[in-house]
Amino acid sequence: MSSLGSASCEPPGAEPQEKKPLKPCCACPETKKARDACIIEKGEEHCGPLIEAHKECMRALGFKV
Repeated sequence: MSSLGSASCEPPGAEPQEKKPLKPCCACPETKKARDACIIEKGEEHCGPLIEAHKECMRALGFKV
């Protein structure tokens, strides 16, 4: 009965690519944050380069956007 602590308390990177696949909401946090801040402050029409940078990052990780 010692299986209590072995389920999900491992540090990130301990099992690369063996856990659940990366979710779109968690991918590319740097470009996502910059994109979202720009859209909130200036409006979507003024943030094309940041939106495209985020899309490129997502595509590089295998997401279809």
